Amino acid sequence: MYKVGLEVTVTDTRKCQCPFKLRGKPIGKGQDWVLKVICGTHNHNLYDTLVGYPYADRLNANEHSMLVHMTKSTVKPGNILCTLKENNEDNMTTIKLVYNARYLYKRSGQLLLMTKRYTCRKKSSSSNIVSDILWNHPDAVKLLNAFNVVFLMDMTYKTNKYRLPLFEIVGVTYTCLSFSAGFVFLTSEKEKNYIWALQKIRGSLLTSHVGPEVIVSDKDLALMNAISTVFSKATNLLCRFHINKNVKEKCKMLVDSVEA
Repeated sequence: MYKVGLEVTVTDTRKCQCPFKLRGKPIGKGQDWVLKVICGTHNHNLYDTLVGYPYADRLNANEHSMLVHMTKSTVKPGNILCTLKENNEDNMTTIKLVYNARYLYKRSGQLLLMTKRYTCRKKSSSSNIVSDILWNHPDAVKLLNAFNVVFLMDMTYKTNKYRLPLFEIVGVTYTCLSFSAGFVFLTSEKEKNYIWALQKIRGSLLTSHVGPEVIVSDKDLALMNAISTVFSKATNLLCRFHINKNVKEKCKMLVDSVEA
């Protein structure tokens, strides 16, 4: 039997259930090791080359610095790979790893810009414990000042190891595209925490009288009160997604009660 309209995705793996197993144990301060062979047999032939294996094709410190330097000089990935091969005949790096390394370097640079532009507040003047922290990208601040008519605000959970709620503020451009205007880690979802976050976002605007005309949020009373305090002229609308979600939950309870 064939199913029309379904696309089967074929994936591959390096795992072959090989029984070969070693067990290592450090001696003294860890300078020497003792290896014990648990099983010395393989169920596959040895490969002629290790190209494509993460451990073998990784870059050393000198090669990584060379890749970063050439990436800053806008050298193409293919030329970067050729240069690495010419400097080291035993290099097994693939073009995919070069692309991944370039991506991680550029991403780390973007994150570094975001970490430079942050603001936080402490629980008290004499305490070193951070209560709330807000950060945004410099390009996001430019977009924030260019498109400050419509904002979307919502809280997400379980996005970090500290289990702090993440308050995300999203702006909308005139072409209906969205951008992240700011991120805030809050210790609690109280009105005073929201007011502090919104005041910092308002401070990112070039002029004090400029502000959003429409703010879309869920029915969080603390957030709605904070919006009316900081952006008193803005119209606060409820998110259609949350409305449909609540209607579905309420209707499900009614249907279950009728069936019972």
